[in-house]
Amino acid sequence: MALQEQLDRFKKQQEKCQSTLSSIASSKVGSRKPNTPVVATNASANGRNSRTGVKFSSDTERLQQINNIRKAPVGAQMKRVIDLLLETRQAFTPEQINEACYVDMRANKDVFGSLRKNPKVEYDGQRFSYKAKYGLKEKSELLQLIRRYPEGLAVFDLKDAYPNVMEDLQALKAAGQIWLLSNFDSQDDITYPNDPKANIKVDDDLKQLFRSIELPRDMIDIEKDLQKNGMKPATNTAKRRSAAQIDGVSSKPKSNFRKKNEITKRTKLTNAHLPELFQNLK
Repeated sequence: MALQEQLDRFKKQQEKCQSTLSSIASSKVGSRKPNTPVVATNASANGRNSRTGVKFSSDTERLQQINNIRKAPVGAQMKRVIDLLLETRQAFTPEQINEACYVDMRANKDVFGSLRKNPKVEYDGQRFSYKAKYGLKEKSELLQLIRRYPEGLAVFDLKDAYPNVMEDLQALKAAGQIWLLSNFDSQDDITYPNDPKANIKVDDDLKQLFRSIELPRDMIDIEKDLQKNGMKPATNTAKRRSAAQIDGVSSKPKSNFRKKNEITKRTKLTNAHLPELFQNLK
């Protein structure tokens, strides 16, 4: 039976009960003795007037929402369940999931079967829970995991490890225990352990590529390339040269010193008794 039909039937039953209660109350009033107080019926137990009809607006809205959810595609219902498991990090039975997000997996076998096979969901035979790629709980476990991957670990695979994992990554970076570098190909960050003892193996092709890159001869061009790739240069050559020109200081120091081993006329001679050695003095 469709949900709307159930709702209509429920309304009719409530109206019938209300009519019955009203007739019972009227019969009691007509048959009561003088000076006998009227006993309140169930319809007015909460301070409501027995003549006032029951309002179902809020309940109707909720039932319509449930109906829309259960008519949604399997993928949309699965997302509601996975979001619930991710946000709460708790285990739920199918009945508890139905109460929490209105997805009835007992009635929809496709949702039930797909969730059992989903890599982000773990099912122990009774309850469903969220399954992260790495089962971490705190910052120390996060650091130990990163140190096991000196070649780098994608931050995308760590985002759902536990609720405040991203804050712990920033704290480890600030403490100098890890590196967080951007990957320009995937637009995602890669984390590396900041351990001098780590044995990082670099492919020969990467070494050859690094050595074949020709850097610009001017430092200004190098700084522009760094800024183009989203990095901040440690120097500002243009500013330094501009300041040097204003102060009248040349950017290239003059070479006024003579060679240490050069002999001139002012050189103190210790072998004056051998004049043939000094015939070609400047």
